[in-house]
Parts: sequence; structure tokens; C-alpha cells
Amino acid sequence: MATTCKDNFLLNDWHVVADCSQLKLKKTINTQLFGKQITIAEEPNSGVKVYTDEKVLPVKLKYGFIWTSLGRPTRQIIDIPEALDKDRHVISGGATQVNTSGLRVVENFLDQGHLSWVHPGFLGEQPHTEIPDYNVEIVNDEIFVSNVELYQPKASTASTEGFLVAYEWRVYRPLTVALYKANSIHKDKMDYIVLFIQPIDEENCIVHSFLCYLSDNTTKEEVRWYMQVIFMQDKPILENQIPKKLPLVSRAETPIRSDKISIVYRRWLNEKLINYGAITNS
Repeated sequence: MATTCKDNFLLNDWHVVADCSQLKLKKTINTQLFGKQITIAEEPNSGVKVYTDEKVLPVKLKYGFIWTSLGRPTRQIIDIPEALDKDRHVISGGATQVNTSGLRVVENFLDQGHLSWVHPGFLGEQPHTEIPDYNVEIVNDEIFVSNVELYQPKASTASTEGFLVAYEWRVYRPLTVALYKANSIHKDKMDYIVLFIQPIDEENCIVHSFLCYLSDNTTKEEVRWYMQVIFMQDKPILENQIPKKLPLVSRAETPIRSDKISIVYRRWLNEKLINYGAITNS
């Protein structure tokens, strides 16, 4: 089955398609990327192999994940210095299938407004619902969001009380987004979460989360549990959004002031001629 994706920016990039530890257990994984059936296998003499019915695909192993591409990658896999920090739990947060466009998942991850309503008792609570002004800029073809402070009653498993949490976001690629979040113990450092989103097709994806949390007073199991609790609160909201594709057409969904990130993200996608998983003017 041929892929329906024609977006060169997406096709000629690296995408996570499995967790290395998952492959060690299963030996063979069958999955999809941009609607294309692919097989991932651990072979005794040649290591990890990723292939379709027609050809063998390029493969890289990094950060505990298996990466591949349906095209010819023109960019390197993103650099994550936090993954080398010995003071952190550096772990997979799990892989979750979500029945919506991967672009919708990125936009939800960037949305400050939903925290108090979708994650009460964790990432927000009433009456702390106001979104102060913040900065959004594009640097070296990536989106950076800064100057964000949000009150959170339990910002992580290490938190013992609520406090104003400094946030920063970074959108590396259309389907790769990271969050830097102030640590409740080390106020001068930030925890790090990145989502590598695997587009199964235009309206379904697998979200692979990668966590680099400062390890004080927490275990890897607690960090992973916290991430999964938060994401499972997001999952039904994402799957009930209509349409499942992200509208990029002008005036399709009227934004409010707190949606400044969303406006920049959608314009950025339009500039890259992203159509897969989107509703566009073309």
C-alpha cells in the first residue's frame, strides 16, 4: 500500500516507530507510518531492520527508540543534551495510540488554557485559570515559547505543594514537541518532556513520550506513572475533537488571545506546505 503523504518535509525526516525495549521483547513489530505498513525486526547478524514490502528503510537507534524514514532524511535526529545528564531519570514514558491527527496532539500539548480544566489537582485548578501574556518566536526554523508561569497544585511526583511553575516549549518539527518545566526542588533547573509522534495515517497516531526528569525524591516508575496519568486525561479530549485533522485554513477555528502559540504553529505548518493530517486551503 502506497503512502498518501506527499509532504517532502515530513517524508524526508526521521520518525520514531518503536521503543527498543519493546522490540527486545517482541523481536518483530508490525506498525504503520504515513499509512504505509512497515515491519521492524531484530535480526541476529544485522541488528535492527525496518522494511516495507518493497524496500529496506534507513534505521537509527537513539534515546532508546527506533527511528526510520520513508524518504531520504535531510535533517539529523534532534539533539537532547538532557538525555546525557546523570542526575536525571531518562526513560520512555510509554507509547499511546490516539485516534486523531498527530498535529492535533502537538497543538494540545502547547495549549495552556486546558490545564486547569482537563488536569485539575495536577497541572491546574480553579480559580487559577488566567493565562498571562507570553513570548512566541521562531529561531532557526523552530518554535520557542517562553515567559510562561502557571500555578500548579502538583506539577510532578516530587511536588509537595502548589507553586507558580515556569514553562517553556520547543517545537522542533511538525510532529516533535518538547516541554521544559520548572522543577519543584531545584528551582534553577527544568524537567524535560518530549513527544515523538508517529503518524499511523492522517487521523490516527502513536505518541511516544521521552522523559528526562531530575531524579531527586522520585523513582522512574513514579515519573512514568505521572506522565501516563496526565496523558490519559488528554486522550479522550483529543479523540473527541472534530474534525480529527487540524484545520489550517484561515478562520477555520477562531482563536482567542491565549491561543497565540496555536496561531504561530499553524502558520509555521502552512509555510512548510504540510497537508498530511491537516485541512488546508489547497
